[in-house]
Amino acid sequence: QEQLVESGGGLVQPGESLRLSCAASTSIFAAKAMAWYRQAPGKQREMVASIAGGGITNYADSVKGRFTISRDKTGNRVYLQMNSLKPEDTAVYYCKETTAWGDSWGQGTQVTVSS
Repeated sequence: QEQLVESGGGLVQPGESLRLSCAASTSIFAAKAMAWYRQAPGKQREMVASIAGGGITNYADSVKGRFTISRDKTGNRVYLQMNSLKPEDTAVYYCKETTAWGDSWGQGTQVTVSS
């Protein structure tokens, strides 16, 4: 089964940036889609950004213009560049891979935006 490991989270001040990375144990080129989700305390997990196999991206309205999802050329990493961070972006961020055989999730990385 695919292993996904997120990294790059941390504590930042409002307006600052972070780049999250998701490393897959195998190539993600065959994946239907890769996505970043987040879950804040007391809230449901929500989709933040996704990138389909053809490269088409999709973003939650709350992050459009601030976050960018991308894949690297080696074929096993997905990134989430987060700019102009806000306190409401505070959450655990998860990476998800969707293939023809189902979904795989990472363990999550904490992002805290606070002054």
